[in-house]
Amino acid sequence: MTDPTPQVQQYLGTGRRKTSVARVRLLPGSGRIVVNNRPFENYFLLETLRMVAVAPLVKTDTAAKYDVLVSVKGGGPTGQAGAVRHGLARALLATDANLRAVLKAEGFLTRDARMKERKKYGQPGARKRFQFSKR
Repeated sequence: MTDPTPQVQQYLGTGRRKTSVARVRLLPGSGRIVVNNRPFENYFLLETLRMVAVAPLVKTDTAAKYDVLVSVKGGGPTGQAGAVRHGLARALLATDANLRAVLKAEGFLTRDARMKERKKYGQPGARKRFQFSKR
């Protein structure tokens, strides 16, 4: 028995930044972006975060070709925007391998490994030390 609904080609990409993880799905469409079942503009309230998140689409001139569905968890707004950018770049790479040069030159395919440094025992923070006194 065949499935009556036609299968739409979708492209997946996973992005990570700090403690945020974004799962991105690209579907052929008109450029609609949905993040965690909310409109893109309502999820990322700052214009700078929106610019960071859609940078791969803008650089490759594919913003109007795909609908983007994003599920993002963990971290804060900045980390989530970075994770969306990384996942979007990976999903775009799955659509067309010729985009690799553009995405790599901009650094969108590189996972940003910077993480928060852990607090050490016997001290008030990761780097901060208690005041030193000779006597």
